Amino acid sequence: MEFLDKKLDDYITAHSEVENEVLAELNRQTHLKVLIPRMIAGHYQGRVLSMLSHMIKPKTVLEIGTYTGYSAICFAEGLAENGTIHTIDLNEELESFQSEYFKKSGCADKIVQHVGSALDVIPKLEGNFDLVYIDADKENYCNYYDQTINRINKGGYIIADNVLWSGKVIEPLNPKDEETQMLLEYNKKIQEDNRVQNVLLPIRDGLMIARKL
Repeated sequence: MEFLDKKLDDYITAHSEVENEVLAELNRQTHLKVLIPRMIAGHYQGRVLSMLSHMIKPKTVLEIGTYTGYSAICFAEGLAENGTIHTIDLNEELESFQSEYFKKSGCADKIVQHVGSALDVIPKLEGNFDLVYIDADKENYCNYYDQTINRINKGGYIIADNVLWSGKVIEPLNPKDEETQMLLEYNKKIQEDNRVQNVLLPIRDGLMIARKL
């Protein structure tokens, strides 16, 4: 589902910072070689994530759902000096693909890759986070939030992608559609959590941004 007229969307992209050559190549190769390429953050959303990272200047980032590594590279652009990104993905077949582009981008030393279930990996990570990005299996969004909210530093952020789910969140709910149901629950959970300030941005498939008070 397209939320904006394509001409307007193209205009917005044309008047946003250009993605660098490595990200452009990663975007192309993802579409050529990887299943479900629409999962990539891509040019416009990537620039939004980079801008947010530059504004927050996080020391520690946790990314749940690496895919081909595009968003991790975007977050790395705004990291504080000596900052670290922990990125988790269940698909071990993509690990070498991710590593290749982390090296090409010059940020491999800032990114720690983890392969496995995020619900298992997160408890093993030490310390707190300044920024958490959730972009993995929708059924576990609430679980990821519960696992991380108490480990977010005061003033830190949890950003969740795909919270509009192609507009399904405002359509009659199919009782068999667990993904939409869980996204509805996630959005409600954030809206009612007095520990955070939140805003839902209609960027691509929806970004829910929550700042810990």
